[in-house]
Amino acid sequence: MDGSQGIGLAGKVDAQPVKGEDVPPVSMASLKAVPPPQPQKPGDLYQSRVKIYPKRVFGTFRNVKWLVMIVTLGIYYLAPWLRWDRGPLAPDQAILIDIPSRRFYFFFIEIWPQEVYYLTGLLILGALVLFLFTALLGRVWCGYACPQTVWTDLFIWVERLVQGDRNKRMKLDKSPWNADKIIKKSTTHAIWIAIAVATGGAWVFYFADAPTLLKDLFAGTAPLAAYISIAALAFTTYSLGGLMREQVCTYMCPWPRIQGAMFDADTLLVSYKADRGEPRAPHKKGDSWDDRGDCIDCTACVTVCPVGIDIRDGPQLECIQCALCIDACDDIMDKIGRPRGLIGYETLSMPESRARGEPEKVRLLRPRVILYAGLIVLISAFMGYQLMTRGDLDLTVMHDRNPLFVQLSDGSIRNGYTLKIQNKAHRERALTIEIDGLDDIQLSRPLAGDNAEDRLLVGPDGSLSARIFLAVPPATLSRLDNRSGESNLKIAIRDAETGDLIVKKTSFRAPQSRR
Repeated sequence: MDGSQGIGLAGKVDAQPVKGEDVPPVSMASLKAVPPPQPQKPGDLYQSRVKIYPKRVFGTFRNVKWLVMIVTLGIYYLAPWLRWDRGPLAPDQAILIDIPSRRFYFFFIEIWPQEVYYLTGLLILGALVLFLFTALLGRVWCGYACPQTVWTDLFIWVERLVQGDRNKRMKLDKSPWNADKIIKKSTTHAIWIAIAVATGGAWVFYFADAPTLLKDLFAGTAPLAAYISIAALAFTTYSLGGLMREQVCTYMCPWPRIQGAMFDADTLLVSYKADRGEPRAPHKKGDSWDDRGDCIDCTACVTVCPVGIDIRDGPQLECIQCALCIDACDDIMDKIGRPRGLIGYETLSMPESRARGEPEKVRLLRPRVILYAGLIVLISAFMGYQLMTRGDLDLTVMHDRNPLFVQLSDGSIRNGYTLKIQNKAHRERALTIEIDGLDDIQLSRPLAGDNAEDRLLVGPDGSLSARIFLAVPPATLSRLDNRSGESNLKIAIRDAETGDLIVKKTSFRAPQSRR
């Protein structure tokens, strides 16, 4: 055994001898001969980005990605221009976040601020759907529908359209600056900026009437917030989709780290079948396939990868499961006359099953999958029921806290209340107030003047705050047997036209000495 083997990583002597071997002593001179560790330079702590040039590929999964990109971008850019008739007093934009009026319109659904729990439910549903697909197919969301992936695909398509495919782009970047390079680079970035501005513009159209805001933007009369929002979103779209690309997925997004905890042995992942592909080696036409694998080490799977990894190295954090490597590998297998599927969807347990000679099984129905699916169905049914049964008239009753009650000169006890009424219908409502729970109770409306007995008028899509006083005469108070000084009471409002009734429970407070 060489004496240098007794030196640890930190330059210390390993005092444990190896059984059966003579370990020569280590002298101080030999220790001095070992050069001390050199301090690392700041630049050695990280590696500069190596630009990735994804090659164009054809196949089933590439076609699916094109379809998803067209559908998602079409929805994003065109949705603000869809119209939906809600009547003469309501906006006709199908999807609108009306901040001044504090409304969210989604076709026939209208959400008010106090109904924000619907948004909470949608976020929970979105998370559960993401969990479900992750448990089944890994990072399939990242590979197909994530906004970062969609816009990066679009920007790469523009780059390929202007500059050419992989080899031409690499050659262009290495070539000196000339007129051709300046024109191609400038054209690429100009189209990217136009797409980025359109992306920011489409976003602000969700917050105002799209046709009107478009005219105001070009006329220079739109709100300053609209221009700032477009500029901010254009900058992030251009930088993330055009310049940073895979770095966003690898370093900025936390989702790859979270998804790793959601995989199990039965999750279908894009995988290289090493038991079939190894040992890999180049192959010439006519050579035998004996004692070798099907992988010819052509690196087609690497050159098409948008994040620049080698799928043959096994599961990796950077992999977004876009499956473009499957299309590339299947194309090579067709050309060399070998079966498709060297790279494909399989679970982590399948190689072990093949090694044991057992049939490969895909277990879709697993406890976590059933749990996610069950929660999705349950929450969706609950939210659907709430939407179907919710009314368009709401009442909130607030009892005065200071003072809780007032004793009038005739001995009556009076309580004050504030009624908050919200009319969610697109028509004016005439409402009457009804009281139930105490006999001989008297209703009055302060500051109402001669209109104290008139109905409450609430405008379409409007709200009204009304003050009322309820007084109970001494005779009624003497018949009550309640030592707490509090009696149950119901205050209701009724639509004079339709008869709709909204009832709220509250209380009437009086001195305990009278009970």
